Amino acid sequence: MVKAIRVHELGGPEVLKWEDVEVGEPGEGEICVKHKAIGVNFIDVYFRKGVYKTELPFILGREAVGLVTAVGPGLTGRKVGDLVGYAGNPMGSYTEEQILPASFVVPVPSTIDPIVGAAIMLKGMTAQFLLRRCFKVEPGHTILVHAAAGGVGSLLCQWGNALGATVIGTVSTKEKAAQAIEDGCHHPIIYTQEDFVDCVKEITKGQGVQVVFDSVGKDTFQGSLECLASRGYMVSFGQSSGVIDPVPLSALAPKSLFLTRPSMMQYTATREELLETAGELFANVASGVLKFCVTKT
Repeated sequence: MVKAIRVHELGGPEVLKWEDVEVGEPGEGEICVKHKAIGVNFIDVYFRKGVYKTELPFILGREAVGLVTAVGPGLTGRKVGDLVGYAGNPMGSYTEEQILPASFVVPVPSTIDPIVGAAIMLKGMTAQFLLRRCFKVEPGHTILVHAAAGGVGSLLCQWGNALGATVIGTVSTKEKAAQAIEDGCHHPIIYTQEDFVDCVKEITKGQGVQVVFDSVGKDTFQGSLECLASRGYMVSFGQSSGVIDPVPLSALAPKSLFLTRPSMMQYTATREELLETAGELFANVASGVLKFCVTKT
């Protein structure tokens, strides 16, 4: 038996229960991982509240780094003692140990602290597929990042800046604006004090941005569309402010806009994609392009 945090009913933090669970032995194609650190992400809140659906009871968590403690029969390429990490699927990292398919884990370089690895994998892999594959950011592009001082937003600013883009970011306070600037945001906009659409139009001299990365959802969606240049990309990857109202296709027509609602799981669906995504993330962490401060444990 090991300890885990399980959810038996949907609601606030009070529904998180610290319980004993049975782990068992890994089967064919599986490994057992003893977690050294797990990541806590906003998607966990979505599941706890029921915004995203899953069968009750369940163990939260989609991100962890740990040591392989057992390997299923016939499995090669993994051995006891390997440091590995995973992000996305399967859910269930809020536990001391977990059995999961070996194909879902990636090797974690010894140069990366397990706590940093567990804190950055889901957010960093999200930033990778958004910037490198969902919309390929290149030198000369101007991009708009909402929640620029948040977990994913800060990485989008750092990575976008490193790719040669001009980064505009929205934040709620002066303190967060300072953080966004430190992370590579060239034009922070404090949306509680000024209209971000007007600011973007002024910064871009009326041209708009090539892409908007929007994790806020309901409160920013319409304004995000207005910020886009002709044939721009609206990338909606979250809804922290609420579910987005239905959008008629005709709303995209005046500027021939592209609209996508991507999920990281669709961009890491194959083993090759997963290794590429994690590999590029870890390489950028190791080189210092991406810096991540763990503020709470």
